[in-house]
Amino acid sequence: MSLPNLHQAEPLPKSLEAEIHRLMESGDLFRYTADKDAPATLLEAEFAEMMGTRFALAVSSCSAALFLSLKALELPAQARVLIPGFTFAAVPSAVVHADCLPVLCEVGDNYRIDMDDFAKKLPTVDAVIISHMRGHTSDMDAIMALCDKAGIPVIEDAAHSLGTTWHGRKIGTLGRIGCFSFQSYKMINAGEGGILITDDADLVARAIIMSGAYEHNWKKHPVLQDAFAKHQNQLPLYNLRLSNLSAAVARAQLPELGRRIADGLRNHDLVAARLSTSPYISVPAPLAPEVRAPDSIQFNLVGLSDESISAFAAQAADLGVKVQVFGQSTDNARAFWNWQFIPDLPELPQTRAMLMNACDVRLPVQLSTNQCEAIAQTLLGALEEVTRAAA
Repeated sequence: MSLPNLHQAEPLPKSLEAEIHRLMESGDLFRYTADKDAPATLLEAEFAEMMGTRFALAVSSCSAALFLSLKALELPAQARVLIPGFTFAAVPSAVVHADCLPVLCEVGDNYRIDMDDFAKKLPTVDAVIISHMRGHTSDMDAIMALCDKAGIPVIEDAAHSLGTTWHGRKIGTLGRIGCFSFQSYKMINAGEGGILITDDADLVARAIIMSGAYEHNWKKHPVLQDAFAKHQNQLPLYNLRLSNLSAAVARAQLPELGRRIADGLRNHDLVAARLSTSPYISVPAPLAPEVRAPDSIQFNLVGLSDESISAFAAQAADLGVKVQVFGQSTDNARAFWNWQFIPDLPELPQTRAMLMNACDVRLPVQLSTNQCEAIAQTLLGALEEVTRAAA
């Protein structure tokens, strides 16, 4: 069968058409025009209820959510923020934008934080961002125990983890703040957009004002009003709001999330099982408390030279499946050595070694099992061709 376009998103729900038409007719795209029931307001209420948190704030991106989270924590200038060495460049960028300094810790070949390095560096920082990169959850029991004991706030970058659970708890609700993405390659696709969640009324009040709730627009948020009053005119406005149009697009997809999570996990596990039959491929298993919600698959190539790994990626592309090798893709934004805006950028030998072997393939949740079988067979065929030629 012909291979699918792995960068094509699932069609948007038909139910969205009436709301988009209503917005087009009204021209009511600014979230603060209406006194109540604006799509952005409804999205926040429904997302918070879905996640089991008190508050949610819809913003222009997950990067914006991370930035606002750091600012709302009222960290001192040049505060040090510990992040994993394997994440997207937007994470250290958000730290820099918030006038803080990124501190990088090592990541293992299972894509998760190296807890020894994390524990070693934790006493030197003021806050932590845990990136559940590509939906892989680090040891949150150990992380939260260490951070709680040290009194260090944890922000969860859950851009890739909407729907993932840890001991049955939803990822994004373990730390003080959880941040999610609505970019097109995520479980909820608004093209661009993001949302943060928290149970802290004072913290979300600061974030709401800084997101761009100028004058008294914060009164249109269902938060205790006395949490806002003391911050009036005291905080800068960064104008990181989500428009009603993007909010309506995201909101219409919330009822689809359960199905997407189930289909994504089914597809991932099918491809993982097929790829694991090769002696040259290692697919890291989830940690015991983790139930993932993937829309992509990552695997390590074992016992191959850099040249053979490059040849595999090229052969797979020729056959119709794009493989991103994080450390070998030119200027890859997930390779820490390309974050040259970080002062005194450290070397992370363990993370570098992993990135040179780690492969990434998108698996959109709308794929059929037959399409997933075809993708796995294509990858195995490309690998067989390369290893035969190298023998």
